[in-house]
Amino acid sequence: MVLSDRAPFDLAQRVRAGAGAPLGEVFSFLSGLYFRGKLAYARAFANPGDGDAGVFVITPTDGLCPADEPVDLARLRRFAAVDIEGDDPRYRKPLDRDARRLARRIGPAGEVVLLGSIATGKYVDPLLAVLGERLRFPADFVGRGDMSRGGLMLRCARTGTELAYVGVRDAARHGPRPPRLPPPVR
Repeated sequence: MVLSDRAPFDLAQRVRAGAGAPLGEVFSFLSGLYFRGKLAYARAFANPGDGDAGVFVITPTDGLCPADEPVDLARLRRFAAVDIEGDDPRYRKPLDRDARRLARRIGPAGEVVLLGSIATGKYVDPLLAVLGERLRFPADFVGRGDMSRGGLMLRCARTGTELAYVGVRDAARHGPRPPRLPPPVR
């Protein structure tokens, strides 16, 4: 829909004209609740000194990109041409490069919290190879599907409740499905 020349809505028009639209906003539109939750949570709990500079998105071709970085139509088409697969060099080389940069930036005592899927290796393996013990994820993700994780992160961002993190390397990344989230309090 965003890529269509006939799409009349604001986001599609911004992607097609000028500098584009923020990557986080575009991915939120494409992924719905799941990515909206990730982005809201990351912005709520990023290190205060980093702001959005500490919120990165894993892309199919450009490695780790700041969530507020503009993307245009040509870049989105390039993203769409590559599946995120761990053995595809179009995906892996930029991600490996940026993971190394991030590792240097945070130093030996820093931590990176992965808000993406921890159940498959396509995100975890490249980051774990570079970050090791510094790669963490919310323990409450185990057993939850995308939509449940998205809803959980949105609620936490709204209430200011940060989740507990555990190291990816030695943690159980698969488990029984937790109980459904209760309806949000309005």
